[in-house]
Amino acid sequence: MDKLTEYPKIIKRILNEYVELCNRRPHRDIETFLIIDEPKGHYIWMNLGWQNGDASGALRERITGITAYVRIRDGKFWIEEDWTEDGIATDLVRAGVAKEDIVLAFHEPKMRQYTDFAVAS
Repeated sequence: MDKLTEYPKIIKRILNEYVELCNRRPHRDIETFLIIDEPKGHYIWMNLGWQNGDASGALRERITGITAYVRIRDGKFWIEEDWTEDGIATDLVRAGVAKEDIVLAFHEPKMRQYTDFAVAS
């Protein structure tokens, strides 16, 4: 597999599937979307908007949350943020990505040795 061309396609497909799933049951005041900087290898699934509030619409809470943030760096996927149920790493493995090419960057570097994935600092 040619990582330079395939890895961006894989992560875009996975994240697009998640966003499409979220948008099937949209919350009228919260947008779910992707921010992609492909030349620099940044892929962000984000939610933005307002939720809750009382009957008058007052006291609403601002939502600005990253659900998943994945970078492609040095030929590996660096998962910086992941709030999915099964994990983006699981989706990458199912797509044929070797575990050695996935860094769970949200774990402290010294703790990564205890995962089944790549150890990188």
